[in-house]
Amino acid sequence: MIYDYDVVVIGAGPIGGYLSRKLSENGHSVLLIEEHAEIGRPFQCAGLVNPGAMSKVNLENTALTRIWGARLHSPSGTSIEIGDPGITRTWSVCRKLFDEQVIIQSVKSGTDLWLSSNPLSAEIKKDCVDLLISYNGTERKVRTKLLCGADGAHSWVRRNFKMGRPKEMMIGLQIEVTGYKSEEGRLELFTGNNISPGFFSWAIPSGETTRIGVWSKPQLLGDKSCEYFLEQLMNNSPWKERFSECKEVGRFCGPVPSGILKKPMIERVALFGDAAGICKPTTGGGIGPGFKQVDILVPLLTKAIIDNDLSKSKMTKMALSLNEMKRNHRRKKALRDAFLTEVSEDELDVIFDIWSRPEVIELINEIGDIENPIPLGMKMLKDVPEFRKYAKKAAMAILWG
Repeated sequence: MIYDYDVVVIGAGPIGGYLSRKLSENGHSVLLIEEHAEIGRPFQCAGLVNPGAMSKVNLENTALTRIWGARLHSPSGTSIEIGDPGITRTWSVCRKLFDEQVIIQSVKSGTDLWLSSNPLSAEIKKDCVDLLISYNGTERKVRTKLLCGADGAHSWVRRNFKMGRPKEMMIGLQIEVTGYKSEEGRLELFTGNNISPGFFSWAIPSGETTRIGVWSKPQLLGDKSCEYFLEQLMNNSPWKERFSECKEVGRFCGPVPSGILKKPMIERVALFGDAAGICKPTTGGGIGPGFKQVDILVPLLTKAIIDNDLSKSKMTKMALSLNEMKRNHRRKKALRDAFLTEVSEDELDVIFDIWSRPEVIELINEIGDIENPIPLGMKMLKDVPEFRKYAKKAAMAILWG
């Protein structure tokens, strides 16, 4: 027996779920397959969903904490508080509930879901892709017009078709704890080469627990691990007292792929989310930009599926619609590098001193956006004289990237 679908989506995370729902709502027959026996486990994410992404799925009921502000800490211990309790900046969600509800929305729209399933082989033919899928230990043949890989950082689809690698691959470690001394609705970010080289560590309130994590580039870690730097944060940093009563209740780790692939779409195959390197270089978040990618491509893919024209040239042309996302990604990376990754601790302390000024904090609260830091970065480079020396590192990429 051959199962026949318009689209097969590999990976039932939030991006795969949102993608399959949108395709089903457009009248396509869709199969969503997931290698695990349940949705939402395991997860390798800080669990933040920005308001724009949340509005696309209306799953505020899965939120553990509404995040309205942040406290930022410099390497030497200078702290900056930003945010307004009346404005929601992001949501800290229960990822299992969030992912489950996204998949339920997809199934209700008409998607077929196969759990405990994974692709064994895939071959592109003239008018279809032939798949062999392991389903609960048995092999099934599936034929589809379009194959979509939403299967994460180590995407099988990406590797099977040799579609390249994300430009950056960061690595992170996160633990969930009780007993952290925090303020409700305010996350905290910590900087310093002894706790998160070139990047930052975080403490995110999540209901009755707190998610504490660290991320960086492997080449910046030297011969040490993320676990080492997390222990430094909690036991040997200016903020160690905040962690003195913490008890670990969970641990998660994984890669953060960032930098959209040069060719995220080939004949009859498209990559989405982490598989395509969609994660933001500034925060590592992938849900918001992944949803945006789906919204850009689904209308184009719908017509191509109806026409069964998913040729190499057609897919290459559709991929051009992601160019603006690629430009924004480069600009965000330039901002991150200029103000965090490529500065010394002394320079970072100077940057924090400037950020701590009332007029700059007012600017951050007015323009700052966790999802899109570019307008704020451009405004600071233009209006804050002390930042202009950093413009040499960032301005060209921000303005013309």
